[in-house]
Amino acid sequence: MSFIEELQWRGLLQDMSPGLDEEMAKGQIKGYIGFDPTAASLTIGNLVSIMLLKHLQLAGHKPIVLLGGATGRIGDPSGKDKERSLLDYSTLERNIEKQGQQFALFLDFKGDNAAVMINNYDFYKNMSIFEFLRDIGKNLTVNYMLSKESVKNRIESESGISFTEFSYQLIQGYDFQHLCLQHNCILQMGGGDQWGNITTGTELIRKAGGKGYGLTCPLLTRSDGKKFGKSEEGNIWLDGEMTSPYKFYQFWLNISDADLTKMFRIFSLRSRPEIQALETEHAANPNAMKRLLAAELTERIHGKEALDGVIKATEIAFNPKLELSFLQSFTEKEWSIISEELDTVTVLKSELVSGINIADLLAGKHVSLESKSDVRRAIKGGAIAINTEKVTDENLSVKDSSLLHGKYMFLQNGKKNKFLLIAE
Repeated sequence: MSFIEELQWRGLLQDMSPGLDEEMAKGQIKGYIGFDPTAASLTIGNLVSIMLLKHLQLAGHKPIVLLGGATGRIGDPSGKDKERSLLDYSTLERNIEKQGQQFALFLDFKGDNAAVMINNYDFYKNMSIFEFLRDIGKNLTVNYMLSKESVKNRIESESGISFTEFSYQLIQGYDFQHLCLQHNCILQMGGGDQWGNITTGTELIRKAGGKGYGLTCPLLTRSDGKKFGKSEEGNIWLDGEMTSPYKFYQFWLNISDADLTKMFRIFSLRSRPEIQALETEHAANPNAMKRLLAAELTERIHGKEALDGVIKATEIAFNPKLELSFLQSFTEKEWSIISEELDTVTVLKSELVSGINIADLLAGKHVSLESKSDVRRAIKGGAIAINTEKVTDENLSVKDSSLLHGKYMFLQNGKKNKFLLIAE
């Protein structure tokens, strides 16, 4: 398939400038997407746009990542009902550095069509306000800028729009013109809410005597119309410190059956024939498809070691029949991953050398056992287990010999209440 056909099949094409497919058929082109550093990490919403760049590169074309060192200082009104709070410059610089590192997970920065990363602040840092107004601002009328949907919506809203955000489309438009004239980049891509800003760029390029093209993909929404990438806790981040590998993996396992085909086609790098074969094979078993997608994305973003850890953590969290040999197979890194997901009890390792009475260890330590009598009743009922082995002695002295990797101890109170003791 051609690049355009690939996007159409994967549900990644919304709007496109006329003639783009013919232009791409002539040979390799350069295309870019801009990413404003509004946070220290990209989200799965950003990942949709990154997939556009990935498929562009897989089709033999050259992707450009434009980091918004300049536009991030302004604020994009697109899709927002009020003005965003602006970040200080040092925070923006840190965000740019962290986001920049994440693109290497998805794009190849070596080879004949190696990806390129550019900071748009370099276009403006030596430009005065007078140069901007004379050389850029004069090329678009206010009437044209007011016609953009993102601007019209904000003007009609209660909060209105500041000149700062009003000028955003002009700056993004100049980004495209600059990349076109200086880097021979003829394509700008983005989410569906960016079409107005993209066409501002094609208009500036036209006035400069060139030809630019735009392409957008649909914004990521669920089958019920709500925005995807948001959980009850907030965004699903690509940074493991902001969304743990375990929670990231679980997010994909918990997508609805109605969203599965769309999500698999958007985010998987498997070929069309392979995906279609999997859709047929697992038509009656969507959970198998979800596990495949969760594993593919978790490994791509967090690595094989993290994937192995979250699969084991999932087994611990949801399998009611665990064996000691399974726990002993965990690496210390995998226990560290699990410790981020299970409720934990922390004790001094020195106390375990001489031993701690089981009731003293568990009572009132956030393990669903408020008192020592609760612990004793649970033991009599066969509910308490240490490293999967049932505790039968109410006077058991728990010692450091039960620690896995000299630090961890897996505790259970019944089938559902599972905890991790960490000796420090």
